[in-house]
Amino acid sequence: QVQLVESGGGLVQPGGSLRLSCAASGSIFSIYAMGWSRQAPGKQRELVAGITSGNSTNYVQTNYLQSVKGRFTISRDNAKSTVYLQMNSLKPEDTAVYYCYADPPPLSPYTRSWGQGTQVTVSS
Repeated sequence: QVQLVESGGGLVQPGGSLRLSCAASGSIFSIYAMGWSRQAPGKQRELVAGITSGNSTNYVQTNYLQSVKGRFTISRDNAKSTVYLQMNSLKPEDTAVYYCYADPPPLSPYTRSWGQGTQVTVSS
């Protein structure tokens, strides 16, 4: 089972940028599909961005929540066992606790792993 630790959250003004990091340990990072989810107060958790497993940026695929397309970018560095979420042009509605997750490969006995979350607040 993989363990995940997020960092990089904080307070930023509208229009600003933040980069979240999620460091993984305990398993072979490259075989896991990774992603970010968020949960705002009083709202359900929603998937923000995902990236497939793989050893080369030429072969990974990404997907995004419609409202963050063009503003957020997910990437992974397998050598550092880390997935990133670059967030630009932030809006107040992006305020939420952001969680990193890891999906094991098919036929694995493990289920999705979650990090502890990092708070992102967009406010002037």
